[in-house]
Amino acid sequence: MTNADIIIKSNSVFTGLSEQPESLAIAIKGNRILEVGKKEDILVFQGDKTEVIDVGDQLVMAGFHDAHLHIMLGSLFSHYCVSLTDVQSADEAVAKVKVYSEEQNNQEWIIGTGWDHTAWGDKEFPTCYLLDAVLPDRPAVLLHAEGHYGWVNSKALEMAGITRNTENPAYGIIYKDDNGEPTGILIETAISLVTDFAYDFPKETFSRMVAQFLDKAAQLGITSVNDLYASRAHEKLEAYAIYKEFDEAGLLTTRFHVYPPLNGDIETAKKLREQYNSGKLKLAGLKQFIDGVVTGHTAFMLDPYTDKPDSVGEVAYSVEELEKWVLEADKEGFQIRFHSIGDGAVRLGLDLYEKAQSVNGKRDARHALEHIEVIAPEDIPRFAQLGVMPSIQPYHIALMPRESHTTRVSAEKYPYIYPNAKLVRSGAVVSYSSDYPIVPLEPMLEIYHAATRKDSTLIDTWNEQERVTLAEALKAYTLGSAYSVFREHELGTIESGKLADIIVLDRNLFTVSKEEILQTKVELTIMDGKKIWNRSVTDVANLHV
Repeated sequence: MTNADIIIKSNSVFTGLSEQPESLAIAIKGNRILEVGKKEDILVFQGDKTEVIDVGDQLVMAGFHDAHLHIMLGSLFSHYCVSLTDVQSADEAVAKVKVYSEEQNNQEWIIGTGWDHTAWGDKEFPTCYLLDAVLPDRPAVLLHAEGHYGWVNSKALEMAGITRNTENPAYGIIYKDDNGEPTGILIETAISLVTDFAYDFPKETFSRMVAQFLDKAAQLGITSVNDLYASRAHEKLEAYAIYKEFDEAGLLTTRFHVYPPLNGDIETAKKLREQYNSGKLKLAGLKQFIDGVVTGHTAFMLDPYTDKPDSVGEVAYSVEELEKWVLEADKEGFQIRFHSIGDGAVRLGLDLYEKAQSVNGKRDARHALEHIEVIAPEDIPRFAQLGVMPSIQPYHIALMPRESHTTRVSAEKYPYIYPNAKLVRSGAVVSYSSDYPIVPLEPMLEIYHAATRKDSTLIDTWNEQERVTLAEALKAYTLGSAYSVFREHELGTIESGKLADIIVLDRNLFTVSKEEILQTKVELTIMDGKKIWNRSVTDVANLHV
């Protein structure tokens, strides 16, 4: 009989194969689950050197798999930025930037994130002149909460060479006043005109960012992630070569599945697929944007915006270009993921995938649509029909006041804003994720809002009919995400033979109130059979430190 390296016993093991936790034990050998069964049956795998961990009633489950986030952008926003998430006005944001800039007096660029003018009394965009008053000689770029707009000062405009004569880049807008002067607001790709300078970090900083992300992921029980292309505004942060260095050195304590841009350069994509193909670092597919965001009227809608009746939003690229890229990538066997927020973008994404099936033949492609903030009801069954995955971020419902959407779309669309249960129960396989750093990395936030549908007030519910069960939410954040990268045979559930990516929570989510979900912590994280986080041990030996 083979002796296990570790045996975990719990009265509450959520294997992901049923709707409720069970009293079980898990035997781990090397990086695999040796066996799962009744506690007395697993005793046969216990040897003299087996570590036995009895966690009582604490919930044991598969590690979380965040199916949509941005590793480098997340580390940047978490460790090298001033957070403006809680500010209530432009003046308050400026005051916070001033304090931060004084504390970071050796930092050439001041970078911030999280402001949201739609939550302020004054709904208008702020201007560069407000920042100039406190930062006349140091460049500053402040990213909006959704990441699709930038607020910069005059020094940043100067360093980027942006003047009244600078034309808008493709799918970007440089806001200008009535006199034709830049106001300091940059939309979509226009942000890159500044971030190409602001993100010019040395390699050592990039390596530190990766290590910081791994630390955070381990503490939150996140053992796998899908790292998606974050837009042209943030291309300077691409760090795949550093990921590979970590992988080859045995320092990756989270499995990285990377998605570079779908941009017509299929030969480069094929080379990257060959280059990144290990158990902990894989090129899983390609990602691109169909549209923008509702708050900026750049989300592509089927009908005109109610507060801007001359616009249905816009697409990031021409339909002809998107179709060409999709057909080419699909033919080469790539999975494709599209940012698609408006109901027009969702329909276009589904149409593009349907076209690929008709031209290239139907296969198990598992293409995905990200976000899906507004959907036409007739498009819901098309996901299962086409084998397309809805990629949902449940906490987005609370990211901004609901008026950010309800004032822009017709009342008929209200029941189809931030759909969740309709998609989870549609027959399609759904994955959950955070979209970190647009929202915090914490999976408990996503689980809580999926199960409660609390809006930004944390008091009222929004489209309560879209609530899912706790089991449905946990499966979407584990098995659904594993399925999204074709790894459901080795990740996402606790089963014999699967990779030992397992976490222990400090309580049983199935027996506590919904509010307690937000207080839940991860006690132990095991990834690839190794303990990478133990909350009870102060000197946790993270492998990359």
